[in-house]
Amino acid sequence: MSDLVNVAILGASGYTGAELVRLLSRHPRVALKALTANRKAGQTFASVFPHLGGLDLPNLTTIEDVDWSGIDFVFCGLPHGTTQQIIKDLLDGPQGARLKIADLSADFRLSDPEEYARWYGHAHMAVELQKEAVYGLVEVNREAIAKARLVAVPGCYPTSAQLPLVPLLKDGVIDPGMIIIDAKSGVSGAGRDPKEGSLHCEVSEGIHAYGIGSHRHGPEIDQGLSLAAGAPVVSSFTPHLVPANRGILSTIYVRPNPGKGIADLRASLEAAYAQEAFVRVVPDGSVPHTRHVRGSNYVLIGVHADRAPERVILTCVEDNLVKGASGQAVQNMNVMLGFPETLGLEQQPLFP
Repeated sequence: MSDLVNVAILGASGYTGAELVRLLSRHPRVALKALTANRKAGQTFASVFPHLGGLDLPNLTTIEDVDWSGIDFVFCGLPHGTTQQIIKDLLDGPQGARLKIADLSADFRLSDPEEYARWYGHAHMAVELQKEAVYGLVEVNREAIAKARLVAVPGCYPTSAQLPLVPLLKDGVIDPGMIIIDAKSGVSGAGRDPKEGSLHCEVSEGIHAYGIGSHRHGPEIDQGLSLAAGAPVVSSFTPHLVPANRGILSTIYVRPNPGKGIADLRASLEAAYAQEAFVRVVPDGSVPHTRHVRGSNYVLIGVHADRAPERVILTCVEDNLVKGASGQAVQNMNVMLGFPETLGLEQQPLFP
């Protein structure tokens, strides 16, 4: 491999595609060689995203027209259900021995094919690859990611839920039977395709829950929590849509195990993330805001006393388009290719 890694982004006309281009344009080891968007094929990237018009980028093209002979790494930002066959064909093809892929869809996140079929409504079309895929929560799964050729980039809500909870379950300081995750996301989490529920009049000046008891990120969250606990965990997860462009706030209610208290929870989290570049436990008395991580790959976690002494409240914030999607995908690429993990992700949050 040359000094530069030749990268293709599939589904580059969506919000996550634009974020990948924004982040990778500053990555010193990346050359963007192919950007696909079937419905906008032939257009310049600047015509779709004028804010990135100053970059020297290839025109948008179809997947079929990509010259794969020189591509080293693929970011796949296609809709759920469409990714499996495309990735299978790429890895089975003549370029498959060289390619590495970070998939931002949900197609390879659930390790159980039956669980995937239950929640996504159709059988998985690449079961062998699903068995091979590594779940890309870097702070939890770094060693496996470094050896992988296919990484499933975690969902935005599951990232904000698992990062505060996984260390606590591993250390046995909270009751795995009492976990309530109240999560709120900006509208960009719904994607760029026009939908009635994402219209300005449907979202502004209000807030509402959705997918109550049935959101597809629920089993993804429980999969990670169960691995951490070493036993099945079924959390209570409810997402909400808020009138903001970016950001996720997860407010999580937990119960310490007997003999444990808020100090033990804070100590567990601080120890887990003391050496991590992108996850910070904020000081006692500080409350993380989504505006504190806007545009960055950072995650902030707060630990708060509840007025009921047998409960503790955790807060976690992230930018859903960066650490919740494209930034985490770039972080995965860095680990997969042996680059410094922070490369291309050094930008600080945009505040205010």
